[in-house]
Order: sequence, then C-alpha cells, then structure tokens
Amino acid sequence: MKIRRDYDKELKNANGYKYAYNFDLDVMHPFMIRAFEPFLRQGNLLELGSYQGNFTKRLLPYFNDITCVEASDEIIALAKKRLGNKVKFIHSIFETASLPSKYDNIILTHTLEHLDNPVLVLKRINNEWLSEKGRFFLVCPNANAPSRQIAVKMGLISHNTAVTPSEVKHGHRTTYTLDTLERDAKAGGLNVVYRSGIFFKAFANFQWDRLLKTDIISQEYLEGCYVLGQQYPDLCSSIFLLCEKGK
Repeated sequence: MKIRRDYDKELKNANGYKYAYNFDLDVMHPFMIRAFEPFLRQGNLLELGSYQGNFTKRLLPYFNDITCVEASDEIIALAKKRLGNKVKFIHSIFETASLPSKYDNIILTHTLEHLDNPVLVLKRINNEWLSEKGRFFLVCPNANAPSRQIAVKMGLISHNTAVTPSEVKHGHRTTYTLDTLERDAKAGGLNVVYRSGIFFKAFANFQWDRLLKTDIISQEYLEGCYVLGQQYPDLCSSIFLLCEKGK
C-alpha cells in the first residue's frame, strides 16, 4: 500500500539536520544563478519546488512571469510572505499538477531526488510543460562530492549513493551521480545539451556553516571552488544538466 507523504513535515529541520543550510542559501544559490545565467531564455519561468522562495527571489530580476509548483501549503504561505504577488503559486505535487501553459525556462533544483517517480515527472516536463524553444535546468546533490566520499571513508555513510536516515526524513529517495542523473533525464525523453558541476566541495554543509562565520573563508576561496568545480564536475556539491525538449 502506498504511504501518503507529509510534505510539510519533510521540509522541516529535525534532529540537528537542516533542510537548507546557510551554505545552500548564501553560497550555492548565487553560484547556481551564475551557472544558469548564460543559458536562460527570454519568456516565462516555471520553478518546480520553491521551498520558502529564497531561490525564487534571486530569479525575479530575470523574469516578469514566474510560476511555482509546491507540494507543501505551509511552505507556499512562507514563500508568499517573501515574494508577495510577484509569483504565481500552484499547490500540487508534480505527478498530478495541471499547469496553464508551456514554459520557456523550467528549473528543478535539489528536488528530483525527493520524487517517488522521477522519470514520470521528467516525461511530463518534456512532453507537457517545456516549450519548443525552452530549456530545462536540472540540479541535484552529488553522490560523489568529496565531502560525501570522506564521510564514507570515515564510516559515517555506507557508500556514496546511499540515502542516509536523515535524508530519508527529509523525503530523499535517491542520491544521484552524473551518469544516473543523465540516465533518468534521457529516460524522460529530454535532450541533454550541457553537463557541469557547481562548486567543488570538501566540507559537509554543517562544517561550511561554521567556517562561513569566520575569516578563514574568503570570497576568493569561494570563487576558486566554483571555477575548480567546472573543471571537475564529478567532485562538486551539485551536478547540473541543461536539457532541451526531446523529440
């Protein structure tokens, strides 16, 4: 029997494990925007999964027409406080969402790994929601990030692609690598036109949050990690696929 998911509960912090760290909001979000910027199309935007609207807010300078689909009504209420009427929200899971139009830009960041049927959703993106000229920006946490590989060597995680108990509590179903992410994108019918990584990462998120409060980490160091990540995408915090509509 299929268990009904509590999306409000999954998005809350629990047992010292945060859903979103300051590292995510203050470091990864700006670098994601920077990675996306050269590829953004003029037109409208669909963001699948908005959390509390932090990343959505960074997209406002680029688009006048933004729609967000979010499964948690509590999160939508928080996002509306941050964004006001600048964004249209649809309260639905992706598997059953009914959307009013096609979109020139679709963004799915750190969300695919939460889905029970990721390929089904990727098929909907390709077949129903992505415009003919549209681009799909897909980002997931990377199983092969050095911070995660170190945790495996320390005995904290059994293997790189494991889904840890803390991740399960936050709704994770999969831990992707570049090859398995591309496998699912292609299974969804999408055409992968660019592959990269975002930010070389040797520390865990909670370690980054502590370091960012000190003068140990400079802006130049962060820049170096971002540039190095483009050279070694398989050693990044997140992996990034840019897709177009498949035939």
